[in-house]
Amino acid sequence: MNADELASVRAAYDREMRRDALPETADARVERVGAVVRQTANATGAEGGGGAGWNWVLWSDLDEETADAEIAAQVAYFAGRGADEVEWKLYGHDRPADLGDRLRAAGFVPEPAETLMVGRADELAALPVEPPEGITLRVVTDEAGVDLMMDVHAKAFGTERPAMRHQLLTLLRDEPETLAAVVAMAGDTPVSAARMEMRPGCSFAGLWGGGTLPQWRGRGIYRLLVAHRARVAAARSIRYLQVDASADSRPILDRLGFATLGTTVPYIWTAKP
Repeated sequence: MNADELASVRAAYDREMRRDALPETADARVERVGAVVRQTANATGAEGGGGAGWNWVLWSDLDEETADAEIAAQVAYFAGRGADEVEWKLYGHDRPADLGDRLRAAGFVPEPAETLMVGRADELAALPVEPPEGITLRVVTDEAGVDLMMDVHAKAFGTERPAMRHQLLTLLRDEPETLAAVVAMAGDTPVSAARMEMRPGCSFAGLWGGGTLPQWRGRGIYRLLVAHRARVAAARSIRYLQVDASADSRPILDRLGFATLGTTVPYIWTAKP
């Protein structure tokens, strides 16, 4: 992609996936409040704000005069709903330039930076990729498949993500057409897992996961999972695939033909005990 196309794609991404975002699941709510777009997880329970699902700020239009007050307002809102954790997704082109410093001052903790990358679904779908020897793909359609994904995630990344499990089960139950999830199996053993989220009417499908057990890395499984999801997206006439790429994933995606739109850093606020 040339510079003009990249600028156009980034503007479309900001508009479709951030400013005009749709809820990730049917039991979440996205709303624009002044200069912020946020998602509120409507978990079951009396308070409805903590527990399952993600609470996060997707987009903001702030400046030096408004940023601190808006950050405080969002913290107060989510804390008042009993949220255990809130993510503020900060992109490299967001304003003001020192927004990250302001988030840290308000108690948010940055996670490792990621690279926002996009690729054309039709080109990626045409990649000549075959499964590595001994690997088969299992399409996830039920709770048992989700549990295989969670097993891979815990072993590949060293973390448990109950909110992710909730999200996947909710999508499979309520909106299965918006999710394409797959597990790479070595016999009966899950060794890698990935998913793609597709919101109605969007030009972008988001690629997530792709974690592979250490002993199975370097064999082309990640590439296989990208190509598999690209074929699903292309069949649905989705134009672009989007990835928040880790430092490990970026070189692979570069070789596959993804282009860089910028950087993004998840800033996490956690409720005090």
